[in-house]
Amino acid sequence: MRTLTVGVVAHVDAGKTSLTERILHEAGVLDHPGSVDAGDTRTDSLDLERRRGITIRSAVASFAWHDTLVNLVDTPGHSDFVAEVERSLAVLDAAVLVVCSVEGVQAQTLVLARALQRLGLPTVLFVNKLDRAGADPDRVLAQVGERLTSDAVPLGTVDAPGTPQAAYLPFVPSDGERADLREGTRAARVQPVVFGSAITGAGVPALLDALTDLVAEDAACTTPPGEDHHHLLQGQDPDHDHDHEPAAGTVFKLDRSAAGSRLTYVRVTGGTLRVRDRLELGGRAPERVTGLEVFGPDGLRRVEQVDRGRIAVLRGPVTARVGDTFGTGGLRARQVELGRPSLETVVDPVEPSQRGRLFAALTELAEQDPLIALRLDDGRGEVAVSLYGEVQKEVIATFLAEDHGVQASFRPTTPICVERVRAAGSAHQLIDVSPNPFLATVGLRVEPAPVGSGVDLALEVELGSMPPAFFAAVREGVDGTLTEAVHGWSVPDCRVVVTHSGYYPRQSAMHAGFDKKMSSTAADFRSLARLVLAEALARAGTVVCAPVHRFELEVPQDLVGTVLAELPHHRAVPHDTRVPGTSATAAAVLSGDVPADEVHGLAQRLPHLTRGEGVLTTVLDHHAPVTGPPPRRTRALPDPFAQVGDWGVSCAAGQPGRPPASPRSGDAQGAPGCDPYP
Repeated sequence: MRTLTVGVVAHVDAGKTSLTERILHEAGVLDHPGSVDAGDTRTDSLDLERRRGITIRSAVASFAWHDTLVNLVDTPGHSDFVAEVERSLAVLDAAVLVVCSVEGVQAQTLVLARALQRLGLPTVLFVNKLDRAGADPDRVLAQVGERLTSDAVPLGTVDAPGTPQAAYLPFVPSDGERADLREGTRAARVQPVVFGSAITGAGVPALLDALTDLVAEDAACTTPPGEDHHHLLQGQDPDHDHDHEPAAGTVFKLDRSAAGSRLTYVRVTGGTLRVRDRLELGGRAPERVTGLEVFGPDGLRRVEQVDRGRIAVLRGPVTARVGDTFGTGGLRARQVELGRPSLETVVDPVEPSQRGRLFAALTELAEQDPLIALRLDDGRGEVAVSLYGEVQKEVIATFLAEDHGVQASFRPTTPICVERVRAAGSAHQLIDVSPNPFLATVGLRVEPAPVGSGVDLALEVELGSMPPAFFAAVREGVDGTLTEAVHGWSVPDCRVVVTHSGYYPRQSAMHAGFDKKMSSTAADFRSLARLVLAEALARAGTVVCAPVHRFELEVPQDLVGTVLAELPHHRAVPHDTRVPGTSATAAAVLSGDVPADEVHGLAQRLPHLTRGEGVLTTVLDHHAPVTGPPPRRTRALPDPFAQVGDWGVSCAAGQPGRPPASPRSGDAQGAPGCDPYP
């Protein structure tokens, strides 16, 4: 039997979750579709999702449609939760992009459509809400052609749009047309369009037929349509020889059960996964699978094995991370990039005594959403989290209060800046030479590097000049300093060159055991590298660059002047203004750049300026040098930059350093040309 993993994606309020409920009803999973307004949907299971009427976490349901097992993934629509969408897209075979037939192509619709096109992911468009007053499928189809893709192919027509009697009338293609359409859809060259209504059910069976006929890959099927698919829904495919292939898959979601145990969601991309299998997740030490569950009509059910193509929930592994892979067979997950968080806030407990519980709760949230990216300052007892927007802050506060009993306050949101190295700078400290308190010689030179190149650690010393563990410790120290550089921001791109190295080998006093006071350790190199690189960076100098979003702003043509006058108040710079299409009522589209910390303010002003008709789309585009005094972010303690020029502080600040040892002739080993003694 064929398997197909499909994600439903859309702009918020386009009817995505309602469509998911209707699909589950048509497939026989639900007796009646749930309602977002009533808060009884299957896929929005969190209390907060039901209260707010938005999807926050992706959810999975499985069902059989004709000869295909469909794994259906419902994803968030709000841009603040785009990371959840990103993780889901990585494991999909195809996507349903939902467009509202009243509102048309909206902000998040554009972002998602472009991501699907970049991935080459087969996509079927579903134009929803045909039964609503104001529905205009012809106008929306024209928008799709102008703004999303010129390869949209409608699979039918609409009767009585804008009324409760709206109906979808599918075409009947010839065998040749169907074959061409199937080939183009699977290659993502063609995007079929189905019209319908998630509320009335119009067009939904045709959507499922399009997915299973045009997208699902052909495979031999011994389970006839209409027969009992019990084995398949138990995680086993009777057509699949699962006795010989090792399991392969990808982790795309982490969660916690009601009892607090860790749940790992995986897409099995090859072989068969069994209970008691040992998995090397992300190349780490093997962990045993103690339980397996798959999604069926009644929710999760325990199984003994899961075959290729299924989505499963694992119990047992405790070190799994989103994006981890295991096994070597099967398909690889797609690399998706919808944008990194560009904002940050410090979270404080209302009750200082709950600081430990706050950190534990945020750590759990960061496991489920790695882009929260906790930044801990042990010295000051502060925890900072990265954000996409203000709505995400509200959701985190609710999770902390309701799931963990921690009332939290948030400091003002600030943009996450980066630092770029201005020029080359170098520094070194020699072993047993004041003021170096460590039994190590380290010299480093830092140089600028192109944007996006990452951090490159190069050697001007021989690789064999000291043990590999000491070079690894230098790298750890370098990474630690680059995380919080001259002004407290990270340096994402630079070249660091090791120019000096030297160490004392393992030795003992009077034939006693190993004495770390007389021998170099990895801690010496880790700590010294942090200090030396801090000095080199201070000499090189850095430029603080703030995040800048690329924006697209749809506004009525008669209000373009009003909006253009508002943009300078938010430091936004328009680059282009155009009017897609030829209609007099077509919206004008303004595009340009806006600082990340001004996006929220601009979005709040937009409804007032545009009679509620404006649509703002933003995505992190680049970082630009700030004007005026560079913003500073408090560095975690102990601060290596505070010790530059006063190396004696390193011992008092808790660094693993020791007072300088007396010079011992013949004990120091250094790189050729680098004398450890002056």
